[in-house]
Amino acid sequence: MTMMLVIRADSHLHTPMYYFLSHLSFLDLCFSSVTVPKMLENLLSKRKTISVESCLAQVFFVFITAGTEAYLLSVMAYDRYVAICQPLLYDQVMSKQRYVLLVWGSWSLGILNTLINVPLATKMDLCDTHIIPHYSCELPSLFLLSCSDVSTKLIVMFCSLIPHGLVTSLSIFFSYACIVSTILSITSTSGRSKAFSTCSSHLTTVILFYGSGFLRYFTPTSGSSLELVFSVLYSVVIPMLNPLIYSLRNKEVKAALQRTLGKHLQCF
Repeated sequence: MTMMLVIRADSHLHTPMYYFLSHLSFLDLCFSSVTVPKMLENLLSKRKTISVESCLAQVFFVFITAGTEAYLLSVMAYDRYVAICQPLLYDQVMSKQRYVLLVWGSWSLGILNTLINVPLATKMDLCDTHIIPHYSCELPSLFLLSCSDVSTKLIVMFCSLIPHGLVTSLSIFFSYACIVSTILSITSTSGRSKAFSTCSSHLTTVILFYGSGFLRYFTPTSGSSLELVFSVLYSVVIPMLNPLIYSLRNKEVKAALQRTLGKHLQCF
């Protein structure tokens, strides 16, 4: 929340990179808001229940936020590629119309992917025992509760998620391959360090997002303690860390925060 307010309040941060970052912060806030309140309620109370409707709503919003974030991270990688590999064309390539279109395109693809997958869960016949071995509702967990055959639903889900994952991860990979190649061709040490520092926060976020997601969904035993740890890491810890990663390593954000706080403190 603080990151979004600072970016909105400070005119120095009204650039494509910080526009992307404000949407990333909003997605992280939404992701945490969807999963954390119910998780805390279940941890603190003896009656650990959730209605089917609430569970499906949670699945819906988790899909939207996580899917949109994956596309947005690939857009941010492209932004860094243009800034480092094509600096003279940056203003032309990243015009306001284009970077706004890229962001809302990410949202549209995330919503489209959700509308393909989440309706699958509404058509399942659930068994009498509705125990989800997780802290939050997610589509793979709901499939485990079905008494009917879910093989077709699983095929549909993977057919939509695999292109989704491949497009975003490959675009990030090729963007950074070009970035690394360009950085290595820079002769000055200061130029290299500045270029690396420009990408370090985003690269850290990408590794945490895809790494925790991979560990969460590819652990072999459903409901194992290790899988629960990865689930909390993916849904709680990473969204909280992202704003810190970008703010602590970014001099412009820290300077903007100081200016914003200074303006408000002068009012008292």
